Amino acid sequence: MWMKYIKPYRIQAMTGFIFKMIEAFFELIVPLVVADIIDNGIAKANKDYILKMGVVLFLLALIGYSCALVCQYFASKTSQGFGTYLRNDMFKAINAYDYENIDDIGTPSLITRMTNDVNQLQVAVAMAIRLVSRSPFLIIGSLLMAFRINVQMALIFLVSAPLLALSIYLVMSHSLPLYMRIQKQLDYVSLVCRENLSGIRVIRAFSKQIQERERFSQATQKQKDMQIKVGKISALLNPCTSIIVNCAIILILYVGGLKVNVGSLSQGEVIALINYMNQILLSMFVFANVIVIFNKASASYKRVKEVLAIEPHIHSGELKVMDSQETFIRFEDVSFSYQKSIALKDITFSVEAGETVGIIGGTGSGKTTLINLLPRFYEATSGQILIKNVPIQKYNLSSLRQMIGIVPQEAILFTGTIKDNICWGKKDATDEEVEHALALAQASFVKEMDEGIYSPIHQGGKNLSGGQRQRLTIARALVKNPELLILDDSASALDFATDAALRKTLKTLPQTTFIVSQRVSSIMHADKILVLSHGELVGIGKHDELMRDCVVYREITKSQLSGEVV
Repeated sequence: MWMKYIKPYRIQAMTGFIFKMIEAFFELIVPLVVADIIDNGIAKANKDYILKMGVVLFLLALIGYSCALVCQYFASKTSQGFGTYLRNDMFKAINAYDYENIDDIGTPSLITRMTNDVNQLQVAVAMAIRLVSRSPFLIIGSLLMAFRINVQMALIFLVSAPLLALSIYLVMSHSLPLYMRIQKQLDYVSLVCRENLSGIRVIRAFSKQIQERERFSQATQKQKDMQIKVGKISALLNPCTSIIVNCAIILILYVGGLKVNVGSLSQGEVIALINYMNQILLSMFVFANVIVIFNKASASYKRVKEVLAIEPHIHSGELKVMDSQETFIRFEDVSFSYQKSIALKDITFSVEAGETVGIIGGTGSGKTTLINLLPRFYEATSGQILIKNVPIQKYNLSSLRQMIGIVPQEAILFTGTIKDNICWGKKDATDEEVEHALALAQASFVKEMDEGIYSPIHQGGKNLSGGQRQRLTIARALVKNPELLILDDSASALDFATDAALRKTLKTLPQTTFIVSQRVSSIMHADKILVLSHGELVGIGKHDELMRDCVVYREITKSQLSGEVV
């Protein structure tokens, strides 16, 4: 997966890698130059030679610094490009999910994966270019330089390097599982935060601020404890490596001092060996930090990979919805279960084109689930749904949903203008078409606004009332002039007069209409009424027929309407 998103930036990545290697190469030369200054400049009191070699050291530092800047630039460009492509693919994958996929993972977790987890991977990509190549190169280069200076002294390096590698492995193997748990806990923190921000009015209405603060505090405290635990494990790395390297330096000084006394090693070469050992130490420190970053990235990688690997349960067919005089909609023994819970059971009915169908039932009876099966937001567990005598699985999803205008229970609006939101139903709708749809939806309040259809809408439509938002979402569905209009309890926030005027208008429209409602008055004049109870279809017919034959419908009606009307 990594290479797919780095590939567009492979030239930049390779350029950064090369310049980092050049910087590392010059770093390996520095101890030799310092040794030369000590042996040929300081030992012989040759000031001119010291100054000349000092200029060489300055040039080496300048070249190394320039190479580091170039590497930093290309590493940043590669990592940011990598993150952009990855987020775009994740967003595309999430948009292809059906409702069941989103329900399984959860919205807070998806947000965390697209933000925090991708950020971790971006850091890992940048570090891979900047440090992963540099640290091993310096470690191996320092070992080779030590052998070039003195083979016996280099044996100290050979013993130290495996011990350093072992300490890194032990820390890494214990910290990786903890990073996975930390990311999951971060999901929960996001969940609590999201619930508090979206439900702030309810929390204040019930004076639950203290309890919610405590709940959030507990979630963050648990995350802090986990971070401290993994931090303590990771913190062991630097002391362990420092002890090993410093013990090696003591050996170099002791053995090197003996060899200087017998003349088999110069003072400058001893200093060079110490510098190379310090380079190994610093490289190991850097490498240890890189491993911590890669541990976090590994946990994030699995979570991001899971998002990209999920296959939607619902796949698009190839047929386009064609005009036909056949029976418009037919349910044949349709059942639906969600997470082992039966939501609908053996639903069978048919609807002719142009009919108005009312759906009523108690809370949790399966009303919304039933209409969500029509645009294939969920797939029926068993049975078959046909539109124009063709199973809906054979239709192209875009074509199927284009013929349906759906108004969900929750009136969702987006930032922009009123026209921008209405044009979601038809992107090229004219001002006249928008105004006509608003008139059908009884949204006369728009004309009273200073800017009319160009009035701004804040995030989620917070500057509008619940009834105003509902009427705008109805207009959004009507402007596309769909063959099938579905109103899922979309008049619940409207007053009775506006509701009645809306129903009267809808009755004049040629579309087949499904009206889901808790109000008997909203559906009693429908051509056909479906009565649901605990996921089963317990009654179907007109109002008078159901009053005579359906106990559930009769009880609902008596609870809402006066005895005279009943």
